[in-house]
Amino acid sequence: MGVVRQRRTYERLTILCVSKLTDVPKRILIGRALRSDRLGETLLPKRIALPVFASDPLSSVAYAPGEVLLVLSIAGVSAYHFSPWIAAAVVVLMFTVVASYRQNVHAYPSGGGDYEVANTNLGPKAGLTVASALLVDYVLTVAVSISSGVENLGSAIPFVVEHKVMCAIGIIVLLTLMNLRGVKESGKLFAIPTYVFVAGVFIMIAWGAYKGIVLDETMRAPTADFEIKPEHEGLAGFALLFLLLRAFSSGCAALTGVEAISNGVPAFRKPKSRNAATTLLLMGALAVTMFCGIIGLAMATDVKMAERPAQDLFVNGVPVGGDYVQHPVISQVAAAVFGDGTFFFVVLAAATALVLFLAANTAYNGFPLLGSILAQDRYLPRQLHTRGDRLAFSNGIVLLAGAAILLVWLYGADSTKLIQLYIVGVFVSFTLSQTGMVRHWNRHLKTESDPARRRHMIRSRAINTFGAFFTGLVLVVVLVTKFTHGAWVALLGMVIFYVTMSAIRRHYDRVAGEIAAPDEPTDDSVRPSRVHSIVLVSKVHRPTLRAVAYAKLMRSDKLEALSVNVDPAETKALKAEWERRGINVPLKILDSPYREITRPIIDYVKNLRRESPRDAVSVIIPEYVVGHWYEHLLHNQSALRLKGRLLFTPGVMVTSVPYQLQSSELAKKRAKKRQEWNAPGSVRRGPVNERSKEPTGKS
Repeated sequence: MGVVRQRRTYERLTILCVSKLTDVPKRILIGRALRSDRLGETLLPKRIALPVFASDPLSSVAYAPGEVLLVLSIAGVSAYHFSPWIAAAVVVLMFTVVASYRQNVHAYPSGGGDYEVANTNLGPKAGLTVASALLVDYVLTVAVSISSGVENLGSAIPFVVEHKVMCAIGIIVLLTLMNLRGVKESGKLFAIPTYVFVAGVFIMIAWGAYKGIVLDETMRAPTADFEIKPEHEGLAGFALLFLLLRAFSSGCAALTGVEAISNGVPAFRKPKSRNAATTLLLMGALAVTMFCGIIGLAMATDVKMAERPAQDLFVNGVPVGGDYVQHPVISQVAAAVFGDGTFFFVVLAAATALVLFLAANTAYNGFPLLGSILAQDRYLPRQLHTRGDRLAFSNGIVLLAGAAILLVWLYGADSTKLIQLYIVGVFVSFTLSQTGMVRHWNRHLKTESDPARRRHMIRSRAINTFGAFFTGLVLVVVLVTKFTHGAWVALLGMVIFYVTMSAIRRHYDRVAGEIAAPDEPTDDSVRPSRVHSIVLVSKVHRPTLRAVAYAKLMRSDKLEALSVNVDPAETKALKAEWERRGINVPLKILDSPYREITRPIIDYVKNLRRESPRDAVSVIIPEYVVGHWYEHLLHNQSALRLKGRLLFTPGVMVTSVPYQLQSSELAKKRAKKRQEWNAPGSVRRGPVNERSKEPTGKS
C-alpha cells in the first residue's frame, strides 16, 4: 500500500508541475472549472437558444440580399425586377426546411441531427457523407461570417480594411475564448447584439414602409443615381434561366445554420424537443421577414450592386474607379430610410457588423457537438468526445477555430470568394436528412396501428418527402451554378473529411479487434514461465537503493542490476561502491563504445527475450520526483527515452520507482493549500460522485 500511495503522490505532483504554467492563464481566460453535476446549469432557455443557434441564419440577411443583386447585375439593372420572385422562392424553401426539421427534432432529440437521421435510416456511408458536409459547412460559416463582418466594419474603420486578415483571425480567437467559457455564458454575451440587430432591421422595415406608403416620401439609396454596365446584355432563354438559378442559389445563403438547432437539441432546457421546434419556427419567421423586407426596400430605394463595382458602376457615364467602396445592401437601405450618419443608422451598422461576427457562434455550438458524436462513433479522435473544464467540448472548439483561421488566411478574408464555397455542404445534409426521415416514417408506419398516430406520421412523411425533393433540386442547382465559382473546393473538403474519418474508424476497429479478450486462453492470460527483473543503475544513491529494495520485494526468478559503461572511471567507482556495501544483487556492466545508454540496454533486453520467449522481463527504473517544471528539464530525460523505446518491445514490463526530492515535498504542501484540486480530465470523464473536502483526483 505504501508503494501505491507513493506512486499516486508522484503522479499527482507530476501533473501539478506540468500544468502549473498553463493553469493560471487558463483560468483567467476561460474561468473556473465546473463540476459535471453542474451540466444542467448550462442548458439554454429559448430566449438564449435563439441567438446561440440562430445567429447564422438571422445575420445572413445582411449579405444574402446583396448576393442576389450582385448576380442579377450581370444582366444589368433591368434584371432586378426578378429579385422579388427569387425572394419568394427562398421563402418557400425556408419554410419547407423549417417544417421538415421540426419533424427531425421530435423524432431524433439526442443531438445527432442530420448525421443521426442519415446514419440510422440510410446507412453509415450516408451518415458519414452528411457529417463531412456539415463539418465543412460549419468551418465555412465561421470564415464567411467573420470575413463579412470585417468588411462591414472596414467601411467605417480604414485600419480594419488595411489589416483584414489579421483582424479576422483576432476575432476568431476572441470568439474561441468566449465559447471555451461555456455555451450559456457565450449565449448571454451574444443575445444582446443579436436582438438589437433583429429589432433594428424590423424598425427599418416598418419605418421604410411607413415613409413610402403612408407619407409617400421618395427614399433613395446612395447608389440610386448609379448606372450598371451589364456584362451580358439581352440575356434570354437558357442563359437568363441559368442566371436566375445562380441568383437563387446565392440567396439560399439565408438558409445556412438552420440545421444547427436539430444538432443542438441536447443544449435546450426541458422539454427539449418542443423548445427546439419552437425556436426553429421563430427563427424561420424572423429570417424570412427580414430577408423579404430588405429585398423590398432595396428595390424601392434603387440600390445598385455589381460584382466588379470599379468597372461596372458608372456615375454620369464615368466608372466609379478603384477607390470606390461598395457598401452592403443593408447599409445602403439604412442610409435611405434613416439617413446617412443618423443615430439609428449607426446603431444598425454597429449591430450588423457585430452580429456577423457572432453568427459564427452557430458553428461553435454545432461543430463541437457533432464532433463529439462522431468521436463516440469512432470516426474522429476520442479527445473530441470529452468536455472541457467549462463543460464545453473544448477540443472541438479549438479544432474549428484552427480550420477557420487557415481558410481565412488562404482566401485573404474575402467574403466574395468564400461565399462561393458556401451552402453546398448544407444542402447535401438537407437532402440526405430528409430522405432519411422519409424512410424513418415508412419503417414506423409498418408497425403502427393507432389511427391518430398513423395520420400524424403520414403528414410528417409528406412534409419530409417534399423537403427532400425541394432541397435535392436546390442542391443540383447549387452544384451546377456554383461549381466553377469555387463550390468544387467545398466538395474536395467533404471528400477529405470522409476519407480521413473512414481511416480513423478503420484504425479504431483494428485496434479494438487486436485488444479484444478472447474466450479461450492465450499467451496474454497464461502465467509467464519466469520473471527476469533488471534494475537500472547509474550510481549508488538513495533512489538506487529504493529501486533495489522494491525489486527484491517482487521475488523474481532472476534479479540483476544493470549499468552502462560510458565513463570507465565512474564505472570502476560504481563497482567498488557496490562491493563495499555488499549489495547481494549481481551487477552487470554493458560496454558502450559509442557512449550510448539506451541502445545497449534495449539490445540486452531483446536478447533475453530471444533466448527465453516465455519469460517476462521487468525493467525497474529509479526516477527523481521534482517539484518545479524547470527541474524536469534537468532530470529523468534518459529514463523517458528508454521507457519510450521499451514500450515497443513485446514481453517487457517497465516500472518506475519514484524518489521524492525536497522540492517535490514543497510542491505537495502547496497543493494541499488549494481548496479544491482536480487532476485535468477528472471532470471530463462523466458524472462524479460527491467528493470529500480534499479530492483525490480519481476518476
